[in-house]
Amino acid sequence: MDLRNLNYDEGFYWETSLGGKINPSLLSFKNLYYLDLSGNDFQGRRIPNFFGKLQSLRYLNLSYNSFVGEIPPALGNLSNLNYLDLSSDYYSYVSSKNLNWLSHLSSLKYLNLGGVNLSSTGVSWLHDVNMLPSLLELHLSVCQIQNLPHYSQLPSVNFTSLLVLDLSGNSINSSFPSWLFNLTNLKKLDVSSNWFAGHFPVEIANLKSLEDLRLNNDFLQGQIPKVIGTLCSLIILDLSSNSLNGSLENVLNGFSNCTSHRLESLDLSYNIMLEGELPTALGMLENLMELHLSGNQFSGSIPQSIDNLSSLETLDISGNNLTESIPESLGQLSQLVHLDLSQNLWVGIITEAHFRSLTKLEFFAVNTDLPRSLIFNVAHDWVPPFQLDSVDIANCRAGPAFGVWLQSQTELTHLNLSNTGISDFIPEEWFLKISFQLTSLDLSNNQIRGRLPFHMNFPSLEYIDLSHNQFEGPLPHWSSDAAAYLDLQSNLFSGPIPSNYGQLLPNLLKLYLSDNHLNGSIPPSLCNMSGLYIFMLRSNHLSGELPPAWSLWRDIWVVDVSDNNLSGNIPSSMGVPSSLYVLNLRNNNFGGQIPSSLFQNCSHLQSIDLGGNRFTGSIPLQTRSIVSSELYMLRLRSNSLSGHIPNRLCSLQSLHIIDLGHNKFSGTIPKCVYNLTALAYGNDTRTYFLLNYLEKTSLTLKGQELVYNTTLNLVNTIDLSSNNLEGVIPEEISSLIALGTLNLSRNQLSGNIPSKIGNLRWLETLDLSQNHLSGQIPQSFSSLTSLSHLNLSFNNLSGRIPSGNQLRTLYDSSIYVGNPSLCGVPLPTVCPGDGALAPADPDDGDHNDDDTDENGKFGIYVSAVLGFIIGFWSVCGTLVMKKSWRYAYFRFFDNIQERAALAIALRVAHWQRKT
Repeated sequence: MDLRNLNYDEGFYWETSLGGKINPSLLSFKNLYYLDLSGNDFQGRRIPNFFGKLQSLRYLNLSYNSFVGEIPPALGNLSNLNYLDLSSDYYSYVSSKNLNWLSHLSSLKYLNLGGVNLSSTGVSWLHDVNMLPSLLELHLSVCQIQNLPHYSQLPSVNFTSLLVLDLSGNSINSSFPSWLFNLTNLKKLDVSSNWFAGHFPVEIANLKSLEDLRLNNDFLQGQIPKVIGTLCSLIILDLSSNSLNGSLENVLNGFSNCTSHRLESLDLSYNIMLEGELPTALGMLENLMELHLSGNQFSGSIPQSIDNLSSLETLDISGNNLTESIPESLGQLSQLVHLDLSQNLWVGIITEAHFRSLTKLEFFAVNTDLPRSLIFNVAHDWVPPFQLDSVDIANCRAGPAFGVWLQSQTELTHLNLSNTGISDFIPEEWFLKISFQLTSLDLSNNQIRGRLPFHMNFPSLEYIDLSHNQFEGPLPHWSSDAAAYLDLQSNLFSGPIPSNYGQLLPNLLKLYLSDNHLNGSIPPSLCNMSGLYIFMLRSNHLSGELPPAWSLWRDIWVVDVSDNNLSGNIPSSMGVPSSLYVLNLRNNNFGGQIPSSLFQNCSHLQSIDLGGNRFTGSIPLQTRSIVSSELYMLRLRSNSLSGHIPNRLCSLQSLHIIDLGHNKFSGTIPKCVYNLTALAYGNDTRTYFLLNYLEKTSLTLKGQELVYNTTLNLVNTIDLSSNNLEGVIPEEISSLIALGTLNLSRNQLSGNIPSKIGNLRWLETLDLSQNHLSGQIPQSFSSLTSLSHLNLSFNNLSGRIPSGNQLRTLYDSSIYVGNPSLCGVPLPTVCPGDGALAPADPDDGDHNDDDTDENGKFGIYVSAVLGFIIGFWSVCGTLVMKKSWRYAYFRFFDNIQERAALAIALRVAHWQRKT
């Protein structure tokens, strides 16, 4: 009885699947020997117990049926069973606490319990399986098995006839057991995706009959032993995603002893440490159909012997360090379907010869990490012999035109030509042809010009990236229910955003329209994109207000509309989206109060930038506010905010960028600043790159406004400048060791500079200017070894300016101007006592600088005397000791004397004649 669902693998199996309760009337079929119910949907029901009464069954397949619960032990009554498949989805709820019932199935040849939870069985499962002497195939993938018994727990193996063993995808954390290598009849061994940490097992050479060996993703280390080459029956070898090292040549040399090479698939990808050049011996694997070497450290080039692999269909050597030119011999691989040469360091030229015989090619990818060092030099009217499904050419020189070779490819589903030097117009007729099947389009980072086709329908297009080009005119009215990613940033688009954009692209997840010339308002229809993650419209000319219905973005992570002309309040009547990570409204005309729900509801908020607006009121951080512990940046600069800086701010332990400058804050600086852990220890190692959004903001550091993006995680700053803060600078601020910038200028602060400010060894910028600070500059200033920008001007500081270390490089007197009682370098005011040497007072610790100055003067005098002595005797001593030099010296002066006397006598005689 074959009742399997033939559509199970087609994605719409539920339309044709059986369901409901299985009727016990099946028992009326006394002689039923074959029952296949696979691929149906019994909606969480248990496997019926009465199946154990169908004693004539030889074949039972209940796989992928949405069963749950314990496997009924009654199945052990099916003593005639040869084939049993109870496998299920990896997330199923079928389990078995023990497999004792298996011991009664002595005729069983095929057993598949893939996806069944066997974690409760411990190691007993293997003892139960060991009672099946006729077993030929055992499939136990993703069964949550944690250990394999070793020889002491399994002294003898009864299933020595086993041909297939699949233990993949479990949590096995042990070494390979010795009994495994006694299964000498094995043809297929799959123990991939486990935790077999350690070296590659050399005992694998015992399994001479192996045709299919899969040890991928097993955390194996060390070199691949030569003995692997003694497995001459191998057809498939997959050692990918381990930590294997060494060269490929050792592996291939092992195969050289085989009289014939049956290997059809070799996968060594993503071992990271495999290195060296690709050996010429690759060419001896004449039956090879798949070669995967991606994600390693191979260097050099592809060997010319590659053209011996006449059966090769897939070649993937992406993600290596191949540095030379691509050989034309690739063009001889007439069976090649998939060719991936991407992420290498290629140089040279690609011509028509590289594709001469590639009539079956469907996938082609190449790019280089060296900017445009690889050149496509094909005739403009060349038509290749293939029709590609996927073209992925990046960071190469393929322009400046869309060549005929590309326009001949009309069956493309994936097209990537990013950073290829194209400066042409998009051929509209060709673009229209590929639009119906295209799923991914990337033409970014070129100089493509002109207007895009205005109305187009892309039924399958999911990914669109046309950023960083020179497209102009209005935004295209493209429609696609499949589109999830649209990036048109950094172009010359103008005009308004289409009012029906939300209907044209209803399922969009990421929208990038920044750095264009768009104007008008943000259309409310964009809120219909309910699944939107990223909304980025910065640096345009947009006006109006944020749509009130923005709370409909239930999964929004990033809202960035900075650098526009938007106005109004932050919409909060319908709520602020609680999923927000980043809110950037910088440099607009927003006003009103900051809604408290922004801090209280957004539990994952990482960055708030509301600078350069017209917000009023206080920071809505109440003592009991539940604020995101992930908040790292709070930038409210250049608004009209007032009130006190809330103490609640100190509890935000991830906060390391605080910019509240140019507002109307009053009161004192909170003493609790020592609680700002990220500034005390510098423990923020994140990079702020959320779902293809790279955060960008401007900060005033080192006396100038700078734009930061990729290095934001390295910026540690507190800027409270240009407010009305009063009181003293809290001594606790000296505990913020990781602080890089401290700007408290243009306030009403008084008292002394904290004496331990020298603890801030990473401080690069310190601006305390235009306050009412008094007292001496602390001697610990000389410990600020990273300081490059300092401003203490226009205070009431007094005493001597400290010297030493980094302060010696800060000789600009404007740093200290406006402090009449300061003295010392670099000011012209001389400190008392600097005019003459004074006796040192050993009991006065305040004269350390004077002692230092006197010691310096003494050193100068000693140096001058020594210099005179050395200079004098280096000349005079030589004249005394060397007679010939002495004669020459005095002869020289005699000649000068005679010439001088003659010149004077002539001048006198000339004067006398005139008189």
